[in-house]
Amino acid sequence: MSALSVTAATPDPALLDLPWDVPLELWPNDTIAALPKGISRHLVRFVHLGGEVVAVKETLAELARSEYELLRTLQRLGIPCVDPVAVIVGRTQSDGEALEPVLVTRHLRFSMPYRALFSRTLRPDTAVRLVDALALLLVRLHIVGFFWGDVSLSNTLFRRDAGAFAAYLVDAETGEFHEHGLSAGQREHDLEIAQVNIAGELLDLQAGGRLDDDIDPIETSHGIVSQYRSLWNELTGPEQFEQSERWRINARVQRLNALGFDIEELSIHTDESGSTVHIQPKVVDAGHHSRRLLQLTGIDAQENQARRLLNDLDAYLARHPAAGDDPEQLAHEWVERVFEPVVNAVPRELRGKLEPAELFHQLLDHRWFLSQQQDRDVPLAEALTSYLDSVLRHRRDEAAMYNPPTGAITLPIDIVDEPDADWRSKV
Repeated sequence: MSALSVTAATPDPALLDLPWDVPLELWPNDTIAALPKGISRHLVRFVHLGGEVVAVKETLAELARSEYELLRTLQRLGIPCVDPVAVIVGRTQSDGEALEPVLVTRHLRFSMPYRALFSRTLRPDTAVRLVDALALLLVRLHIVGFFWGDVSLSNTLFRRDAGAFAAYLVDAETGEFHEHGLSAGQREHDLEIAQVNIAGELLDLQAGGRLDDDIDPIETSHGIVSQYRSLWNELTGPEQFEQSERWRINARVQRLNALGFDIEELSIHTDESGSTVHIQPKVVDAGHHSRRLLQLTGIDAQENQARRLLNDLDAYLARHPAAGDDPEQLAHEWVERVFEPVVNAVPRELRGKLEPAELFHQLLDHRWFLSQQQDRDVPLAEALTSYLDSVLRHRRDEAAMYNPPTGAITLPIDIVDEPDADWRSKV
């Protein structure tokens, strides 16, 4: 143990309690957390560390240090990725034989590898949503000048995001940062790698009888190219129009906001005649809706979840236009009277099923369907009772729940009954 060298931004003393003098494949069962994991070129195991779970990957010292620094940089830039915990080198067995260094990363709660997102067969709509999420992640990486080098579904974790998925980078071992951005050739190379890897992963599922008959692995893998290019062009492409059409500047900004991006800088200039306007986004920053929700309510959510919660919040604000009321004050009122009562009403044994923002989104969907079926405004509390009994109770847990508390708790449901005025228009 005295030979260990631990590199960590915020070292956890519990790290020293793990059996670093034993090969990772032989670690005792009481240290191992049973979680689904993707395919990896290295040995990776999920391990209990205090009150959380970490992933431990055996690799070379140089690769472990490089990946650790890359992940830290990606985090600082706001890119969705796993949280690096530590690099540990100097491992030896009791007989003095050297063991491989390890990279330790924190397990991302409520996330799953793509193979765990379906029980038996991957359906076409799920495959498309996974590829779309991966395309968005790749765009975000390229915008900050990061070349991945091994784009694949297996190197990504997915979290539910209000009917879609949010993709998180897991394996950055082959990644590189380029200070002056990526060339078109580098971006195309990453896209080619993505196509080949995704096609291979889907063909593997097909060979195992776990792919829907309507899915063409090759065609589906091409979907990341079209989605990537559409996003890249919208986020970074130049646009020109007549000066009389200056409204298109705001329209471009609104389209980017709808995609979840903010423009940090916009280049606008006219030609010599002054009749044509040219615009081009210089820097785009993802998480538009997530930031607004966090600023107003303190709720941290995925982008699509945030958009859905903001819609409900905006409807609440519209129904309470009291003069002089601060929007932030009303937003906190919405949290206290609508959001938190819903979350707190979920029995304790069901709280590992979904994260709170996703649960609230699904409850709103469930309420809309009930209202459609019954042709009436179903109160939120009534919809919650139905959702808990008929939907949530039958879902599998998606959080990393270890030593979960037993028994349910009963809390009074005191939810503001705000009829959803939009439900009829959705029919």
